[in-house]
Amino acid sequence: MISQFQALSEKIDLLAEMTATLRRDNALLRQSNAVLRAENGAYQELVTEAQERISALLENLPAPAETLNATAAATAAATVIHTATATATTDDRAAP
Repeated sequence: MISQFQALSEKIDLLAEMTATLRRDNALLRQSNAVLRAENGAYQELVTEAQERISALLENLPAPAETLNATAAATAAATVIHTATATATTDDRAAP
C-alpha cells in the first residue's frame, strides 16, 4: 500500500512539473503572439498607406484617351512649328 502511495505521489509530482512547464510555455507563446500581432498591425498600416499612395497616383494619371489625344496634339503642334519654320527659312532665301 505504501508503494502505491509512493507511485501516486511521483505521478502527482510529475504532473505538477508538467503543469509548470506548460504554463511557462503558454506565457512565452502569449508574449510571442502579442509581438507578432503588433508587428502585423504595423505591416497592415504600411500596406494601407501604400494603397492610398497608389490610389492617389492613379487618380492623377490622365485617362488613356486623354494621353493619346495629348500625344497627337503635341505631334501636330510640332509638325506645324516645323513646317512654319521650314517655310520661313525657304521664304527668307527666296526674298533677295
